[in-house]
Amino acid sequence: MHAPIPAALQPAGPLSDRHAHNFLGDRHRRHERRTWIVIAITASVMVLEIVAGSLFGSMALLADGWHMSTHAAAMLITALAYRYAARHANDPRFSFGTGKVGDLAAFASAVVLAIVAILIGWESALRLTAPVSIEFREAIIVASFGLVVNLVCAWLLRDDHDHLHGHSHGHHGHGHHGHAHEDHHDHGHAHGHHDHAHHDHDHAHPHAHPHAEPAAAAPTQDNNLRAAYLHVLTDALTSVFAILALLGGSLYGFLWLDPVIGIVGALVVARWSFGLLRDTAGVLLDFTPRAGLPQTIRATLEEQGAEVTDLHVWQVGPGHHAAVVALRSATPRAPAAYKHDLEHIEGLSHVTVEVNPVEARAA
Repeated sequence: MHAPIPAALQPAGPLSDRHAHNFLGDRHRRHERRTWIVIAITASVMVLEIVAGSLFGSMALLADGWHMSTHAAAMLITALAYRYAARHANDPRFSFGTGKVGDLAAFASAVVLAIVAILIGWESALRLTAPVSIEFREAIIVASFGLVVNLVCAWLLRDDHDHLHGHSHGHHGHGHHGHAHEDHHDHGHAHGHHDHAHHDHDHAHPHAHPHAEPAAAAPTQDNNLRAAYLHVLTDALTSVFAILALLGGSLYGFLWLDPVIGIVGALVVARWSFGLLRDTAGVLLDFTPRAGLPQTIRATLEEQGAEVTDLHVWQVGPGHHAAVVALRSATPRAPAAYKHDLEHIEGLSHVTVEVNPVEARAA
C-alpha cells in the first residue's frame, strides 16, 4: 500500500482551470489549410511527372518528379506540425503550450533544405567535370511547367507570409489566447530565498493604457510557414535558373552554364537554410529576442521607480513572448500593478512578476 499523497502536494487541477497557455500564431488554421493545398498541388504534379516520365522514357520528367517529392515531404512536416500544435494547444503537459512546435518542424525543414542544397551542388559539380547530353526542348518545357506550379504555390503561401511581416497586431493574438477570465490575483506560493517577496504569475492582457506610448512591435514571424515558403521558393528558383541555363545552352552552346548556375542556386538555398536554422534554433533554445522587447520591459518598469534585478524574455509561439521579472523597490506595489504597466507592450503574452522590498540598511 502506498501512502496517500498529502492534500497540499496534490495537483491543483487541470491547467485550463487556472489559465490557458494557448500561444498559437495569429492565423494558425489558415496557414495549415494553405499548406495542405500546396502539398496537394505539389504531390499531384509529382505523380503526374513520375508517371509520364516512366511512360515516355523522359529522365527530365522523372528527375523533376522525384525532386518535387522531397519538398512535398518537407511541407508535410509543416502541415503535421500545425495539426499537432492545434490538437495539443491546451494539453497541461506542455508547460508553455505548443506554440514552438512549428519552430521544431521548421528546424527539421531547414535541415532538409541544407541536404537539398548539398545534392544540387554535388550534382552540378559532377556535371561541370563530366558534361552530360541534354534534351533542351523537353527540359525547358518541364522546367517552365514546374515554375508555373511553384509560382502558384508561392502565391498561396506568400499571402500569409506578407501578412506576418507587414502588419502589427495590437490585439496580441487575442483570438488565440484562450483566456477564460482576467486573472489579477496574487499566487500564494513563496520562494524560500525571498522571504519578503510577492509573486504574481499571469498573462499580460491586451488592454492598452489610455496614455501609454506605443511599444516596440515584437516579431510575429511564423517559422513553420516560412519553412514551407522557402521550399516552394527553392523549387521556383531552381526552375528559373534551369530555364536560363537551358536557353543559354540551346542558343549559344554554353553547356557549362547549366552546372555553374546549379552551383549558384545551391549556394542561395544553403544561405536560406542557414538563416532558418539560426532563427529556429534561437527560438528552441529560448534565445533572448533581438527586437528590443527586453529593453522596453525594463524601461517601462524602471520609469515607475522600480529597479529590475532579473529579467528573462523568450518566445513561446509566433508573436507571443513570456517574461519573468524580479523587481526591487523602496515603495513596492502589488505584482498586479507592475503587470498592468506592461499591458501596452505588443507580443508580451505571459508575465511572472516578483517584487522585493529594499532592505533598510543599519546606521
